[in-house]
Amino acid sequence: MSATPADRRYILRTAAFMTGYVAVNLAAITGAFDDIGAVAAWVLALAVAAPVAGQIWAVLAWMKDSDEFVRALAAKRFIIAAGAAIAVFSAWGFSESYAGAPHAPGWLIYPLFWAAYGLVSPLVRTSRV
Repeated sequence: MSATPADRRYILRTAAFMTGYVAVNLAAITGAFDDIGAVAAWVLALAVAAPVAGQIWAVLAWMKDSDEFVRALAAKRFIIAAGAAIAVFSAWGFSESYAGAPHAPGWLIYPLFWAAYGLVSPLVRTSRV
């Protein structure tokens, strides 16, 4: 199966956004931002979050540019994965509050969502509700 123009645009957009994401995180991991002030730390946090928002936009743009079957199937998977990720992260948050579970950083919702998307995708094979 060959990639459609929408698929190719999605791949390029995702590669561009994730390259920025990886670059900023690698710089942070290697200590490039260790001695920054409070304002710069907020700018750094937003700089890391921007490619995440961009990649989500890339997915939504791919869905918009795809045919109606792919769009409906991807939307169904997206919604189920988002619901699962929200439910799991909420349960963990309540476990932190009420049961003393260790803290999970909020940014974990992004990889949790994509893990859920990967898990539900083979199970959701029809666009019907």
